[in-house]
Amino acid sequence: MRLLSHNMLSSNIKGVSNGFPLRIEAEKVVVKQVDLNVGFLKNMFPKIEWKALVEASRTMGYAELPEEVEPSKLDSGDFLQKFHHALLELVLEEGALVCPETGRRFPVSKGIPNMLLHEDEV
Repeated sequence: MRLLSHNMLSSNIKGVSNGFPLRIEAEKVVVKQVDLNVGFLKNMFPKIEWKALVEASRTMGYAELPEEVEPSKLDSGDFLQKFHHALLELVLEEGALVCPETGRRFPVSKGIPNMLLHEDEV
């Protein structure tokens, strides 16, 4: 699961009011090379919850993103490369996503998060 996906996911358990961001428990992280697409990054930037991306990337062993960022950084090739790497190349292969409110663990296996809820959680 790429951090792009992680940044869009939240816990939908019945009664949960704060299901974002899901905490990452990483067992296996891999890097999968992806061609840099500057236009895509610039279009996605306003949609990304930056603090969640920074925390998630650090959990996965990548600490190169700044704590805060302004849109003007999108003109920096160095920043775009770091943003690209964190968002699209870091892959949570095995581990879990954890609801910040309930502690419910959603397993991630072979890069695919299982977000299915139990009957009593719907």
